[in-house]
Amino acid sequence: MKLFTVAALAASAGAFTDLQTNLQSAVQTVLQHSESRKPNILFVITDDQDLQLDSINYTPLISKHVRDQGTFFTNHFVTTALCCPSRVSLWTGRQAHNTNVTDVKPPYGGYPKFVERGFNDDFLPIWLQDAGYDTYYTGKMFNAHTVDNYHSPHINGFNGSDFLLDPYTYSYLNSTYQRNRDAPVSHEGEHTIDVITRKALGFLDDALEGDRPFFLAVSPVAPHSNVDPDAIEGGKISMTLPIPLKRHEDLFQDVKVPRHENFNPDQPSGAGWIRDLPKQNQTVVDYNDLFYRSRLQALQGVDELVDSLVTRLEESDQVENTYIIYTSDNGFHIGQHRLPPGKTCGFEEDIRVPLFIRGPGIPKGHVQDAVTTHVDLAPTFFHLAGIPARTDFDGTTIPITPDFEAERHEHVTVEYWGSAVAEGAFSGIGPQGSTLIPNNTYKSVRLLGEGYNLYYSVWCNNEHELYDLSTDPYQVNNLYSNSPIESSDSPQILGRNLNQAINRLDALLMVLKSCQGKTCIQPWDVLQPVDNVSTLRDALVEEYDGFYAAQPQVSFDWCGEGYIIDAEGPQDPLTSRYGVSWDVWV
Repeated sequence: MKLFTVAALAASAGAFTDLQTNLQSAVQTVLQHSESRKPNILFVITDDQDLQLDSINYTPLISKHVRDQGTFFTNHFVTTALCCPSRVSLWTGRQAHNTNVTDVKPPYGGYPKFVERGFNDDFLPIWLQDAGYDTYYTGKMFNAHTVDNYHSPHINGFNGSDFLLDPYTYSYLNSTYQRNRDAPVSHEGEHTIDVITRKALGFLDDALEGDRPFFLAVSPVAPHSNVDPDAIEGGKISMTLPIPLKRHEDLFQDVKVPRHENFNPDQPSGAGWIRDLPKQNQTVVDYNDLFYRSRLQALQGVDELVDSLVTRLEESDQVENTYIIYTSDNGFHIGQHRLPPGKTCGFEEDIRVPLFIRGPGIPKGHVQDAVTTHVDLAPTFFHLAGIPARTDFDGTTIPITPDFEAERHEHVTVEYWGSAVAEGAFSGIGPQGSTLIPNNTYKSVRLLGEGYNLYYSVWCNNEHELYDLSTDPYQVNNLYSNSPIESSDSPQILGRNLNQAINRLDALLMVLKSCQGKTCIQPWDVLQPVDNVSTLRDALVEEYDGFYAAQPQVSFDWCGEGYIIDAEGPQDPLTSRYGVSWDVWV
């Protein structure tokens, strides 16, 4: 029997300890390598950037780095055309009627409402951290996130953050940022784009030096209107021209707002308060052109910001493993339908926004015309990060490749509550010259399918709108009337008269206006769960006429300032569980 000395035993023990340490190190290396195989995500979200008014054609660096190197989603929509509700929907994957964050300030919205609803402990960055991501954010997060309440509580979910704070969020030359758990810092005298560029590049360096995949969101305020905090009196906010960087302030001197058919039309258009707007005089038109140029000039700083971020990524070894996503929180109108600058409407200018995605497997220079929305972004981030989708998502994964097999939808649920907001020097169009116009509450559905391109809306005063954008792309001819005339020359949709089409659209809106989860993605299954119906085309079959004629109508009992169920009329459609071709529905 072999005897071991104490020294030999000690040496053996030491060798075992070394082996154990080496094995642990190797396992850790494998785990880190496994984590690093997950893709990074760089997410840039601008503020109030239009798609319909051609702003993307004035950002060549963004086109070069993101649009041309990836896919342009031409039919991407927001579901609420106002920043805070839209952003909360984006971060949660839920419609605003499910988040109940419907305004930019309390009691119906803003950061305090986000916290009250429990989302500070249950939204995208927290979910990504749980999946192994380092998360970073700089720029605008929410409205009513202020120098007084930023720590009550701090926003959760980020390894590093540097937030813009109200009332300085929109002050281009007097911004205040708040980093991590530190006190707010004023950057008066610096341009906000210079500040956010510096902060974004710093966070990108931190992310690239880490061992885990990263999610970095960068949210500049351009091209939003400038708001001088010193000019806020009695709660009234004056929104003025965006302020570009000095080197950009002389650009585009001959550029004007695109003169589409809906620009300051001779005849009024729209519904509600919009239909009562007067035709704009030349002074107002000239100002709108100036406002438009200022927005394009302000966007040049964003163009350079994206260029700096992508260049830094390209200098690293991570660019081929990084998805770069570019979008905006809502669109913008200037002069369309006689409107002063602003958003908050359901028109194309307000709800259709840029969306570019590049990254691993994304085809370069591709154009995707599938319908996508902001409530689809959180499910898409989950897909990119390899995380199973949540059952409470109201959206579904965006088709990021041409052959992507996913559950698609042809509809967008568009909703708004409260007052419209007018901006600029001629914005006093509300009562007693206010910039807020009440009774702008509406529910609507936007549909793009095979052979149809429609927008149907019900306002809180129970006025209706119906536009066929295939023949009326600028939405100046409202097809809706209380009793559409049935004659040989009346408008038709897929060969059916307007009455039949409206019955289907209204039933669809009845489902969507309070849908949750799966019903937001497959609303026809609520109406006809046993029939082969998944599109408006399917539903327009003649044998279903009686069923849809019997449906309760979408309506409002009064114009609420927020999502108040009692104000929103009937909630439940008729559901056929045994087929709907019976005479009982006739």
